[in-house]
Amino acid sequence: MTYTSLSLTLIFVLIPLLLSKTFKLGLEKDTVIATIRSIIQLLAVGYILKFVFEAESFIYIFLMVALMILVAALNARKNGKGIKGITWKIIITLVVVEIVTQGVLLGFGIVPSTAQYIIPISGMLIGNTMVLSILFLNRFTAEITSHQNEIELILSLGGTPKQAIHRQLINAIKASMIPTIESQKTIGLVQLPGMMSGQIIGGADPIQAVQFQLLIIFALLTTATLSSIMIGFLSYPVLFNERLQMLETK
Repeated sequence: MTYTSLSLTLIFVLIPLLLSKTFKLGLEKDTVIATIRSIIQLLAVGYILKFVFEAESFIYIFLMVALMILVAALNARKNGKGIKGITWKIIITLVVVEIVTQGVLLGFGIVPSTAQYIIPISGMLIGNTMVLSILFLNRFTAEITSHQNEIELILSLGGTPKQAIHRQLINAIKASMIPTIESQKTIGLVQLPGMMSGQIIGGADPIQAVQFQLLIIFALLTTATLSSIMIGFLSYPVLFNERLQMLETK
């Protein structure tokens, strides 16, 4: 694709701008900012990745993965402001997810230990973990708010914090995992996933593309389970004080 062809795709930006203006949605500014940021960020990342791929240094790979984890954690933490130390809890979760998934992929020789494989796969898994963290925190805080009286009643009857918040915690974990599970039920029938489509467009054999996509969706199941459970069980203890009283989460 040439830059001329790429510039023509800005038509897909003009359409939402015109519709937003026509229906007075007020999204013009956000759309323009999002477009400009995506162009700058992706071009910058493209040049950085080109350098990292050519250097083939594990130090650069580590720095890239660390940067992705940091940015993902800072973005996800906005949804858990009332939870003490939520940033570190998310970072710990992201690190564990990265270690487990890459440990399996590299340890068993499923993919080569090169930047070309490690960084893109890490990006997909970390990005998915970030989204799941946001889904979990949104649902968890909503569950706590709507069932606060029930939680405090269990505490007043001598229940432990884990017993008091167990139902809300499990509901939030399940709710954050459902999108991943449901999307995989129709994968290939309703949509062709991004990684698979990209490989096919790039000229790869469709069967080879399917194999790599299966690798990703299986790994996503682990990220969905690990991230939701870890953030949940790391978060709920700090919602209570030493007197087993529930703290404000807003």
